[in-house]
Amino acid sequence: MAQGKLSWQGYFSFNEVKDISESTTAVIAASENALFSRNVTTNILKSITTVDGLSGQTISAVYYSEAFKKTIVGYENGLMILINDADGSMLKVVDIINKQLPANTKKINHFMENNGLIYVSCDFGIVQFNLKTSQFGDTYFIGDNGAEISVKQTAMFNGFIFAATSSGIRKADSANANLVDFSQWSIVNGGDWSSVEALDTELIAINSSGYIHRFNSNVFVGFLQLPQAAIDARVKNHNLFVTTANTVYVYNNQMVLNRQITNAQVLDNSLNFSCATAVGDQIFIGTKEKGLFVSSLNNVTVFENSTPSGPVRNNIFSVDAGSNVLWAVYGDYDAVYNPYPLDSYGISRFNASGWLNIPYSDVFDAKSITRIYINPNNEKQVYAGSFFSGLLKIENDVPTLLYNEKNSGLESITTEGPNYIDVRINATAFDKTGNLWVTNSRINNGLKVLKTNGQWGSYSMAAISEDVGEENYSSIVIDRNNVKWIGTYKTGVVGFNESTNTFKKMTFGADAGNLPIADVRAIALDIKNQLWIGTTKGLRVLSNVSSFQSESQLKANPIIITEDNLAQELLYEQFVTSIAVDGANNKWIGTADSGVFMVSPNGQETKYHFTINNSPLPSNYVNDIKINGRTGEVFIATSKGLVSFGGISTDANEDLSNVYVYPNPVRPNYTGTVKVAGLIDKANVKITDIEGNLVYEVTSSGGTIEWDTTAFGRYKVASGVYMVFISAQDGGETKVKKVMIIR
Repeated sequence: MAQGKLSWQGYFSFNEVKDISESTTAVIAASENALFSRNVTTNILKSITTVDGLSGQTISAVYYSEAFKKTIVGYENGLMILINDADGSMLKVVDIINKQLPANTKKINHFMENNGLIYVSCDFGIVQFNLKTSQFGDTYFIGDNGAEISVKQTAMFNGFIFAATSSGIRKADSANANLVDFSQWSIVNGGDWSSVEALDTELIAINSSGYIHRFNSNVFVGFLQLPQAAIDARVKNHNLFVTTANTVYVYNNQMVLNRQITNAQVLDNSLNFSCATAVGDQIFIGTKEKGLFVSSLNNVTVFENSTPSGPVRNNIFSVDAGSNVLWAVYGDYDAVYNPYPLDSYGISRFNASGWLNIPYSDVFDAKSITRIYINPNNEKQVYAGSFFSGLLKIENDVPTLLYNEKNSGLESITTEGPNYIDVRINATAFDKTGNLWVTNSRINNGLKVLKTNGQWGSYSMAAISEDVGEENYSSIVIDRNNVKWIGTYKTGVVGFNESTNTFKKMTFGADAGNLPIADVRAIALDIKNQLWIGTTKGLRVLSNVSSFQSESQLKANPIIITEDNLAQELLYEQFVTSIAVDGANNKWIGTADSGVFMVSPNGQETKYHFTINNSPLPSNYVNDIKINGRTGEVFIATSKGLVSFGGISTDANEDLSNVYVYPNPVRPNYTGTVKVAGLIDKANVKITDIEGNLVYEVTSSGGTIEWDTTAFGRYKVASGVYMVFISAQDGGETKVKKVMIIR
């Protein structure tokens, strides 16, 4: 299932800079799982993400080879990726991952280039990599008696390789053909060392406590104690850049301190530095929270941020998509709904003008915001549920009000004593008259409503829920009969009809609702009035929500599919985290460890299964999925970043005035499908050649159809102009379009 890269987009955070490198004209920075570069003359920022072919794994080192015009990316799991400057092509090198070594020892710490060879410092030893052949050479296990040992950095000095390791600085003659023999490596100094670098005629090493040493051609002698441990040390332009968490020190080649830059000078003293380097007369400082900063080395008073815009962080817990906007929140809770440690990341919004990050200080100190919800009747009004502080209202991108236990019908949990305030709001939904329904965890009256007149209503869950003081709510949807369906932690799915004041539930057990477990994490209503239910142990479907009125005990069923001639349950035992329904009634299902499944309207056919191995998904842990109904774009929030898939299904249009065909013309190298978009539901689409011979016919469900450019699947059609005839189901409206195909 190869996906053309055109249909994917990445929305990554570049704020956590892991490492940095440079060419003569640009600086290259690595964030958790993406790269970005800034050209020092044009100031143009470019980024490379999983959409371009990078792995979603965590990056630990990056290095640019000027001689070979290649960027080398190293990962915590031992993966290496070589990116060729000329054409952007990527080579994934898995030799280190495949080594028979403990998985936690494969992290790549540093790259050092010498004579066309890269010395790769890893947590088990050193590996040689040949840049000419793109092949690995020898592996050096240089610990005592050939043991594995963590190598942090290597340097070449006077014909010797020096290695800074967790037990001593070790050295060997680089001309020695037998360096795989551990006995050829001698210990220069004992102790735990973080770096070693050649600075013109000096060799400098720093131990793990931040004590800087110089080599006196025999041993390393300490001469300067830093106030903190050094996180990074590198030589550039005859200067040594030493980075600690709050200061960057720049020494000249006589080890005289030229510059000392503190985090307060760059931004403020909460900032943590990760690395620093120079290109020409510009200094670049990487940080853990705010990306990359740049200043002139001659005048380090003014720093500017040089990071591509993006969300605050990659681990986005929840999103919502409107027709022109996307909102994201970062607050979270664990598998048992515990939000501690509480976090304070604020809220992010993305639209045509880019990213807006609303900081914690502007959201009335609302902590652990776990849900965000756009008013379907007014995209300028947004509500965010905090799993500690209440319900936040945002109007025109500005937080205006925090509803909590003092100013609203919302309540604090009571199990922790009378003075403990903790208002846990998660799922929210608007009904068709504009009332906002809110779930309030771990209290008796767990269902709240904020009416259009500003009054609050409250409904007790005590009769229907087994243990209301421990009950949590994951999701809420409202069907066209105005029944509220609520996903719960301990009670399965609860339905509530306010006009008759009746509750009904589907929970664990064949006679109690037939769920595989009572813990429901996602629910979604589809176009055919079916309720799709995602639990921590699989998927169930209630075939018609109207059975709430007629049945005393509701019952949900698994979807049985045939695979290899065996009947089995769709998503058997899978932890389902989210379900979204697109305009063609396909279901997009996110899981906690298996990526994303896109299944047909009845679930019988899996159309796509996206994972980190076959798609730009940066992680198989999916937190949330939402769909922009107007464009069909499917937003997938994972634990390591947000990506979107250019969905094929848009919501149906009111009429045929917006029909368009793309791509048009279809060029010879294009391998995808032709899409006819802007359709009304159940439109008849006929495609003929110029003589009027029918080559394809279909009835739309939703706003888009696809044509694979074959004549009813038999053979690819020839070059030429093809006519697309569209008519409404009742024949009342027609449209004709043309598409040019060039083979």
